[in-house]
Amino acid sequence: MGEGGEKIIPRPSIPSHRWRGGTKGTFMNERQSAKQILRKPPWLKVRPPYSHECRSIRSTLAGLRLHTVCQEAACPNMAECFACGTATFLIMGNICTRDCLYCNVEHGRPEAIDENEVNNLIDAVRKMKLEYVVITSVTRDDLPDGGASIFADCVGRLREENPSCKVEILIPDFQDNQAALEKVIAARPDVINHNMEVVKPMFARLRPQGNYDVSLKLLQNISSSSVISKSGFMIGFGESREDTLQLIDDLVSVSCARLTIGQYQQPTLKHWPVAKYYHPDEFAEFKEIAYQKGFQYVESGPLVRSSYHAAMAR
Repeated sequence: MGEGGEKIIPRPSIPSHRWRGGTKGTFMNERQSAKQILRKPPWLKVRPPYSHECRSIRSTLAGLRLHTVCQEAACPNMAECFACGTATFLIMGNICTRDCLYCNVEHGRPEAIDENEVNNLIDAVRKMKLEYVVITSVTRDDLPDGGASIFADCVGRLREENPSCKVEILIPDFQDNQAALEKVIAARPDVINHNMEVVKPMFARLRPQGNYDVSLKLLQNISSSSVISKSGFMIGFGESREDTLQLIDDLVSVSCARLTIGQYQQPTLKHWPVAKYYHPDEFAEFKEIAYQKGFQYVESGPLVRSSYHAAMAR
């Protein structure tokens, strides 16, 4: 039995490094000792996304050759969001140039940018009758500006086609390219989100191609503009309470306006294991702390992801 009396089953331990020369997330199994994997608590059990609305949206997206982060990252809220007729669009393909140890998006060499992608995105927004659009992307370190110009084009086109539609974008770090960031700020989305994802002591190991300080700097630059800044992170990797509170403080220090905190859920056995499932009351406490520290809007809960209830924030 684990902490709190939850049932546990044995599993191989996670080694200190992963082989990155081939299949995404393939763990090296030599000399692995027995470990344990926590069973999910009841508050994390959600219905599968098989409703009529889900099938309709899947069909629309497939017909326009569009991807959603909901599907690619196996988001636990996919059923709820699809049933409400909303989705977070994933542009620039579905293959990421980075390989974070918690992420279920495919890693490898991306394909060329689809020249019709922006037009297809506009069509999907119209067909789905969306009033709030969230656009994100895989990380494209292979592109000179990291895809910033494509983000800017999407925002500009949506403004032209549907001026009343709110637009939120979730961007990568653009490898600390300030000119790239200025492109997306100049496009005037309503919100720019950049997720910290994990606490500082675990950042280098879980996000080896990222940089904690670069991400904070990017958020500070967004906060200094006229665009609303937003960030999010997950807990359950093995961080301490002090680590989590420090990350909240770090985001406060760069004047981040909106925040999401969610439970990490291991996508497959190839990914980083869950160290703890936080109780909903613990998420509520972090939410209250974040509000006390000055955030304008906070979503904190076991099933929260960065785009969860995004349209509700005002």
